Amino acid sequence: MPKDVIADLIAGRWRDPDGGGAISVPVKAVAIEATLAGSEADLVRALGLGRRLAVVSDPVTHEKLGRRVEKALAAIATVAPVRLPDRPHADDATVARLRAATSGTDALIAVGSGTINDLCKYAAFQDGKPYAVFGTAPSMNGYTSANAAITVGGLKKSLGAAMAAGVFLDLQVLAAAPQRMIRSGLGDSLCRPTAQADWLLSHLLRDTPYRQAPFALLLPDEAALFDGAAALMRGDLESMARLARTLVLSGFGMVICGGSYPASEGEHLISHYAEMMGGSRLPDSFHGEQIGVTTLTMARLQERMLDRTPRVAPTKIDAADIYAHFGGETGAACVTEFAAKALDARAVEALNERIAARWDQMREAIGAVLRPVAVLERALIAAGAPTTAAALGWPAGFYRDAVLRARQIRNRFTFLDLAGDAGMLAGFAQTESQRVAA
Repeated sequence: MPKDVIADLIAGRWRDPDGGGAISVPVKAVAIEATLAGSEADLVRALGLGRRLAVVSDPVTHEKLGRRVEKALAAIATVAPVRLPDRPHADDATVARLRAATSGTDALIAVGSGTINDLCKYAAFQDGKPYAVFGTAPSMNGYTSANAAITVGGLKKSLGAAMAAGVFLDLQVLAAAPQRMIRSGLGDSLCRPTAQADWLLSHLLRDTPYRQAPFALLLPDEAALFDGAAALMRGDLESMARLARTLVLSGFGMVICGGSYPASEGEHLISHYAEMMGGSRLPDSFHGEQIGVTTLTMARLQERMLDRTPRVAPTKIDAADIYAHFGGETGAACVTEFAAKALDARAVEALNERIAARWDQMREAIGAVLRPVAVLERALIAAGAPTTAAALGWPAGFYRDAVLRARQIRNRFTFLDLAGDAGMLAGFAQTESQRVAA
């Protein structure tokens, strides 16, 4: 990928492949370099964030990069160091403490990755302040997204948040991150094919909106990123640059589309189910580790469904069963979400007619955006990442339920729904649950 594509987006001169003219994103600067040592002050000064800067880190990120950033920014502003506890939680209580600790500052500078970035972008949004981030791990695509995952009243929510004014990624720092965090970023990037296939299926079958733009941004780096997974884990900076660009551009893709559609489809629904229903009963795993596993599941399902011509029946919604399984409040939300995309008799007739008339063309279009399961699995294996639910420590019965019920938690039509309404999902879920680590 040309190195100036991110600059073109920021400047508003990247051309929309969907024919909508030039596209811009509301970020002032992105720097992805072998090292940013010595340039921290210049990068932040150019953003015009004010004279009082809160630099937010935890004990680990402070040692990795926070101390260096604090020292550099002291030359251009009054720095208020904010130390979060080790392994901070992205919840409403921590947000409240962070807002109190930064109340006398003009802007927040996050030094960290997922949790610290989410806390800072949400606190900044609540207080109407700008923020920038120095990333410490290539573990997720949230550096350039406009939402934050915050637990409120015990429930994890995706909430509107501030866009970073600047995103600064030092490749040497990223390469020194814990390997599980690097694998997590790779795993989260692996789902481009399955997410695109699900979104395109919904568009072709149900006429929902669809954009090519977010995927056009990612494709030039993708093959080399997947093929270079082993080099990535060895600390190769060129491979790390591909991953960093992919994560930045994935976040931009969500902003361009006004939602998570291009980066979160069936594979994320399965992961979300596991997080909702497994909680502390499951072994710790990073989000991207989960997505690597669930992406393989979705890729196998998509290949299986495209290998035949499905015929759907009306969606079966057993509200009592959903309430019993998920619990009262969550069950009610699931029934509402599931019902919103359910197929009644009239919709089934129209859908089966469309499938009969156009399935060959749909199969060709969707197949063109996929990558073979073997390619995706090979990348995870080369990175030493989990490839099965068993490798994550998830019980077989639990994963069967996750694959079978993930479609019930959100109004987003995916191959899980097509398989479910075609009577093929239960058997597939059983087979997936029985896979064991190689």
